[in-house]
Amino acid sequence: MLLLCALPYRPKLLILDEPFSGLDPLVREELMQSLLSQAGETTILISTHELGEIEGMATHVAFIDQGRLLFEQSTSDLMERFREVRITFESEVRPPETPADWLDVRSAGSSMTFVDSQFSDSTFGERVGALLTGVRRVETEPMSLRSIFIALARSARESRSE
Repeated sequence: MLLLCALPYRPKLLILDEPFSGLDPLVREELMQSLLSQAGETTILISTHELGEIEGMATHVAFIDQGRLLFEQSTSDLMERFREVRITFESEVRPPETPADWLDVRSAGSSMTFVDSQFSDSTFGERVGALLTGVRRVETEPMSLRSIFIALARSARESRSE
């Protein structure tokens, strides 16, 4: 109800905290479409854990950990620099020392997986070659906003526990 009262005044900033809680999928979709169609010059800040709901609509994303802003970036740049990586080696591998921007590094048998938080098509192969030996195959996959958040949250939790 308060949202309906605010919109006619065309605010410059509209802050919505968990606006999708308790709404069924159709109402969520209609709410987002309605907000976007009326936004005009309004900046809409949405605080939500429903990342799948905003992935295609958000232009910028901020990551806040325990009340501290860790970064703010355009959604397209963020999604471009994060990749899920799976490396298959010639033989069994022990987890090597890895760069700080490789998150959630795991190894089992002859494979290693991680999230590269500074991925670049032009330099990735060179970086892997300089750090790892016996690489048979490298696979990279783009990540959803939700998967990026999970990798960052897990990394933040691990760094707090160290």
